[in-house]
Amino acid sequence: MHIKNKSLNIRDAVQSDAAILCAWWNDGKVMAHAGFPKGLNTTVQEVTKQIMASNDQFRLLIIEADGIPIGEMNYRLTGPETAEMGIKICDFSFQGKGYGTILIQMLVKHLFEQLNMRRICLDTNLKNVRAQHVYEKCGFKKIRVNKDVWVDQLGVWQTSVDYELTKNDYLGKTRKG
Repeated sequence: MHIKNKSLNIRDAVQSDAAILCAWWNDGKVMAHAGFPKGLNTTVQEVTKQIMASNDQFRLLIIEADGIPIGEMNYRLTGPETAEMGIKICDFSFQGKGYGTILIQMLVKHLFEQLNMRRICLDTNLKNVRAQHVYEKCGFKKIRVNKDVWVDQLGVWQTSVDYELTKNDYLGKTRKG
Protein backbone atom coordinates (compact mmCIF):
# COMPACT_ATOMS: atom_id res chain seq x y z
CA MET A 1 0.00 0.00 0.00
CA HIS A 2 1.21 3.50 -0.78
CA ILE A 3 -0.76 6.73 -0.27
CA LYS A 4 0.83 10.07 -1.16
CA ASN A 5 -0.26 13.64 -0.44
CA LYS A 6 2.36 16.23 -1.37
CA SER A 7 5.32 15.63 0.94
CA LEU A 8 3.52 13.04 3.11
CA ASN A 9 3.53 9.31 2.40
CA ILE A 10 1.86 6.36 4.07
CA ARG A 11 3.42 3.09 2.96
CA ASP A 12 3.64 -0.52 4.03
CA ALA A 13 6.32 -1.18 6.62
CA VAL A 14 9.14 -3.33 5.26
CA GLN A 15 11.88 -5.33 6.99
CA SER A 16 14.34 -2.44 6.81
CA ASP A 17 11.92 -0.39 8.98
CA ALA A 18 12.26 -2.82 11.91
CA ALA A 19 15.14 -0.95 13.57
CA ILE A 20 13.41 2.43 13.61
CA LEU A 21 10.07 0.93 14.73
CA CYS A 22 11.93 -0.91 17.48
CA ALA A 23 13.63 2.31 18.61
CA TRP A 24 10.29 4.17 18.68
CA TRP A 25 8.45 1.36 20.47
CA ASN A 26 11.18 1.08 23.10
CA ASP A 27 11.21 4.83 23.76
CA GLY A 28 9.10 5.60 26.83
CA LYS A 29 8.54 9.20 25.72
CA VAL A 30 7.10 8.04 22.39
CA MET A 31 4.98 5.30 23.97
CA ALA A 32 3.84 7.09 27.16
CA HIS A 33 0.59 8.33 25.58
CA ALA A 34 -0.30 4.70 24.84
CA GLY A 35 0.36 3.68 28.45
CA PHE A 36 3.89 2.36 28.04
CA PRO A 37 6.09 4.97 29.79
CA LYS A 38 8.93 2.44 29.88
CA GLY A 39 8.55 1.50 26.20
CA LEU A 40 7.70 -1.96 24.93
CA ASN A 41 11.09 -3.60 25.52
CA THR A 42 10.92 -5.36 22.16
CA THR A 43 13.62 -6.51 19.75
CA VAL A 44 14.30 -5.88 16.08
CA GLN A 45 13.58 -9.58 15.49
CA GLU A 46 10.15 -9.34 17.15
CA VAL A 47 9.31 -6.20 15.18
CA THR A 48 10.44 -7.90 11.96
CA LYS A 49 7.99 -10.74 12.69
CA GLN A 50 5.17 -8.21 13.04
CA ILE A 51 6.14 -6.54 9.78
CA MET A 52 6.23 -9.89 8.00
CA ALA A 53 2.79 -10.79 9.45
CA SER A 54 1.24 -7.69 7.86
CA ASN A 55 -1.50 -8.73 5.41
CA ASP A 56 -4.89 -7.68 4.05
CA GLN A 57 -6.42 -8.05 7.54
CA PHE A 58 -3.74 -6.05 9.37
CA ARG A 59 -1.36 -3.48 7.90
CA LEU A 60 1.57 -1.93 9.70
CA LEU A 61 2.40 1.32 7.93
CA ILE A 62 5.21 3.87 7.97
CA ILE A 63 4.56 7.61 7.79
CA GLU A 64 7.11 9.67 5.88
CA ALA A 65 7.56 13.42 5.46
CA ASP A 66 9.81 14.30 2.53
CA GLY A 67 10.96 10.68 2.45
CA ILE A 68 11.99 10.64 6.13
CA PRO A 69 10.22 8.17 8.47
CA ILE A 70 8.43 10.18 11.18
CA GLY A 71 5.94 7.71 12.59
CA GLU A 72 3.61 4.81 12.08
CA MET A 73 0.01 3.98 11.34
CA ASN A 74 -1.88 0.74 11.21
CA TYR A 75 -5.27 -0.64 10.50
CA ARG A 76 -6.97 -3.89 11.32
CA LEU A 77 -10.17 -5.27 9.85
CA THR A 78 -12.30 -6.09 12.89
CA GLY A 79 -15.59 -7.13 11.34
CA PRO A 80 -17.68 -6.92 8.22
CA GLU A 81 -16.87 -3.56 6.61
CA THR A 82 -15.29 -2.31 9.87
CA ALA A 83 -11.69 -1.28 10.48
CA GLU A 84 -9.81 -0.07 13.51
CA MET A 85 -6.91 2.33 12.92
CA GLY A 86 -4.09 3.92 14.85
CA ILE A 87 -1.51 6.64 14.33
CA LYS A 88 1.63 7.72 16.12
CA ILE A 89 3.90 10.55 15.00
CA CYS A 90 7.05 9.40 16.75
CA ASP A 91 9.45 12.16 15.73
CA PHE A 92 8.41 14.96 18.08
CA SER A 93 9.74 17.65 15.74
CA PHE A 94 6.90 16.75 13.34
CA GLN A 95 4.12 17.01 15.93
CA GLY A 96 1.90 20.07 16.15
CA LYS A 97 2.24 20.87 12.44
CA GLY A 98 -1.13 19.52 11.25
CA TYR A 99 0.35 16.34 9.79
CA GLY A 100 -1.78 14.09 12.01
CA THR A 101 -4.99 15.52 10.60
CA ILE A 102 -3.80 15.13 7.00
CA LEU A 103 -2.50 11.59 7.58
CA ILE A 104 -5.72 10.46 9.26
CA GLN A 105 -7.74 11.91 6.40
CA MET A 106 -5.52 10.08 3.89
CA LEU A 107 -5.97 6.70 5.57
CA VAL A 108 -9.69 7.26 6.20
CA LYS A 109 -10.21 8.03 2.52
CA HIS A 110 -8.34 4.85 1.56
CA LEU A 111 -10.34 2.70 3.99
CA PHE A 112 -13.70 4.07 2.85
CA GLU A 113 -13.07 4.53 -0.85
CA GLN A 114 -10.62 1.73 -1.71
CA LEU A 115 -11.45 -0.96 0.85
CA ASN A 116 -15.18 -0.14 1.06
CA MET A 117 -15.31 0.03 4.84
CA ARG A 118 -18.58 1.30 6.36
CA ARG A 119 -17.15 2.16 9.79
CA ILE A 120 -13.74 3.08 11.22
CA CYS A 121 -13.02 2.90 14.93
CA LEU A 122 -10.12 4.05 17.05
CA ASP A 123 -9.36 4.70 20.67
CA THR A 124 -7.02 6.82 22.71
CA ASN A 125 -6.10 7.48 26.30
CA LEU A 126 -8.41 9.97 28.00
CA LYS A 127 -5.32 12.04 28.88
CA ASN A 128 -4.35 12.35 25.19
CA VAL A 129 -6.38 15.50 24.60
CA ARG A 130 -4.35 16.48 21.53
CA ALA A 131 -5.29 13.24 19.77
CA GLN A 132 -8.95 13.63 20.72
CA HIS A 133 -8.99 17.10 19.18
CA VAL A 134 -7.49 15.76 15.93
CA TYR A 135 -9.90 12.82 15.74
CA GLU A 136 -12.91 15.06 16.26
CA LYS A 137 -11.55 17.53 13.70
CA CYS A 138 -11.43 14.61 11.23
CA GLY A 139 -15.10 13.82 11.88
CA PHE A 140 -14.79 11.00 14.41
CA LYS A 141 -17.46 10.94 17.10
CA LYS A 142 -16.79 10.02 20.70
CA ILE A 143 -18.95 7.00 21.45
CA ARG A 144 -17.75 5.82 24.85
CA VAL A 145 -15.39 6.50 27.75
CA ASN A 146 -14.04 3.32 29.33
CA LYS A 147 -13.04 4.23 32.88
CA ASP A 148 -10.12 2.40 34.50
CA VAL A 149 -9.91 -0.36 31.89
CA TRP A 150 -6.25 -1.27 32.26
CA VAL A 151 -3.17 -0.65 34.36
CA ASP A 152 -0.06 0.89 32.80
CA GLN A 153 3.55 -0.14 33.47
CA LEU A 154 3.71 2.13 36.51
CA GLY A 155 0.62 0.57 38.10
CA VAL A 156 -1.68 3.48 37.26
CA TRP A 157 -5.23 2.79 36.07
CA GLN A 158 -5.91 4.19 32.61
CA THR A 159 -9.13 5.34 30.96
CA SER A 160 -9.70 5.09 27.22
CA VAL A 161 -12.01 6.88 24.81
CA ASP A 162 -13.59 5.10 21.84
CA TYR A 163 -14.29 6.94 18.58
CA GLU A 164 -15.97 6.00 15.33
CA LEU A 165 -16.53 7.47 11.90
CA THR A 166 -19.16 6.02 9.59
CA LYS A 167 -18.98 6.15 5.83
CA ASN A 168 -22.24 8.15 5.75
CA ASP A 169 -20.77 10.79 8.09
CA TYR A 170 -17.55 10.82 6.07
CA LEU A 171 -19.43 11.26 2.79
CA GLY A 172 -21.61 14.00 4.32
CA LYS A 173 -18.53 15.87 5.55
CA THR A 174 -16.78 15.38 2.17
CA ARG A 175 -19.74 16.80 0.27
CA LYS A 176 -19.87 19.84 2.56
CA GLY A 177 -16.19 20.48 1.83
